Amino acid sequence: MSLPSDFLWGFATAAYQIEGGFDQDGRGPSIWDTFSKTPGKVADGKTGDVACDSYNNIDQDIALLKNLGAKVYRFSISWPRVIPLGGRDDPVNEAGIAHYQKFVQRLQEAGIAPMVTLYHWDLPDNLDKKYGGLLNKEEFSLDFERYARVMFEALPTVKHWITFNEPWCSAVLGYNVGLHAPGRTSNRDVSAEGDSSTECWTVGHSLLVAHGKAVKVYRDEFKPKNGGEIGITLNGDWAEPWDPEDPADVEACDRKIEFAISWFADPVYFGHYPESMRKQLGDRLPEFTPEEVELIKGSNDFYGMNHYTANYIKHKEGEPEPADFLGNLETGFYSKAGENIGPETQSVWLRPSPIGFRKLLVWLSKRYNFPKIYVTENGTSEAKRGDGEAEPPFPEILEDDFRCEYFRGYINAMKDAVVEDGVNVRIYTAWSLMDNFEWAEGYVTRFGVTYVDYDGGQKRHPKKSARVIGDLFTSLIKTA
Repeated sequence: MSLPSDFLWGFATAAYQIEGGFDQDGRGPSIWDTFSKTPGKVADGKTGDVACDSYNNIDQDIALLKNLGAKVYRFSISWPRVIPLGGRDDPVNEAGIAHYQKFVQRLQEAGIAPMVTLYHWDLPDNLDKKYGGLLNKEEFSLDFERYARVMFEALPTVKHWITFNEPWCSAVLGYNVGLHAPGRTSNRDVSAEGDSSTECWTVGHSLLVAHGKAVKVYRDEFKPKNGGEIGITLNGDWAEPWDPEDPADVEACDRKIEFAISWFADPVYFGHYPESMRKQLGDRLPEFTPEEVELIKGSNDFYGMNHYTANYIKHKEGEPEPADFLGNLETGFYSKAGENIGPETQSVWLRPSPIGFRKLLVWLSKRYNFPKIYVTENGTSEAKRGDGEAEPPFPEILEDDFRCEYFRGYINAMKDAVVEDGVNVRIYTAWSLMDNFEWAEGYVTRFGVTYVDYDGGQKRHPKKSARVIGDLFTSLIKTA
């Protein structure tokens, strides 16, 4: 009743959320530098200019990881730090390359396996201005292919690569609702530019083609000599029917997961988009060329899974709205019988449901023939407080019992899926190693197992949950 002896666990972060050093050593601006400096786009008006200052504190971060017992660290590369202008003919910033080479070497010397994400939402701003960034499939995929090759060459000892983190978020939040960079949407109260009915589907297609090109480069040019593996990380929630006696609600649950996850996973595993999406979107959903099918189908050595929460799903009657991206349905936290999916958190979108994690692991495994799964993000913000405060004061915040219970519930649910359901999870990285810039939520929301004192020089203070995770895996992983 335990996880396999070679199971790896650790923590995850992303470059723009922790690095800081926004104009240091030749780094260029990203779309998130531009977006976060636009008034009204980030909850507290803050940016990632300094964040956790990890760019200048790699030894401190590695010491933290080692102290917590981490076996793997999932982090991302800042594309504009490596190629400031971003393009395939633009110069490479050697200082940026040297930074990541040093970081990977120090991690490996500490006995921590690096898991590297090439793109975690921080597109070089120049590419967005030059040709529309992710909206231009041809230009973007070629520029990403070159960037990927630069990193594969620079980091030959890395054995775990991820092309894109959560393409759903890049597409929907960036080009449908306008909540994330570059903030395009049909809602003219939010953005002067954008078409929510088409752009997110165009962007999703661009990301899949770019993923396929990067994977081909890795497999053709680097895997034969370096070994290693490469995949894409997808996000999605579990779905329970609002009324389990209503077949339309039951059916809508699968459609919800298909619009969130299978949008990207079906092309990777099957070579085509889900039928439910084709039926609703028609010709707004791009068609794959035969060459693209060959490029994308089979382009995963593992399934990268980000997961946080669950929802009750209620189908909608009638035709879907043009900007609908859910699958013509409603999501909520209460069922028809008044059952609550889980307790409230700081994040309006997140309520814990460990059983939902297990159920989604099984759903994905059955649909995609039980692939090797790497859980690359899982975690929670603080519990919602009744006193109107966003968070407990320091040092009380270090006693994060709510987060401890979240991890106990979710990690044990994952273990049950492995032991009892035959799910093949091999890596787990908790979100997040430390409090950081939480995108549009700024620094208001804290997801870290380590407290970061933003006003005190970004000093790190491990929370109770940081130790709970290590203790859990020590008890759950079979001794070799």
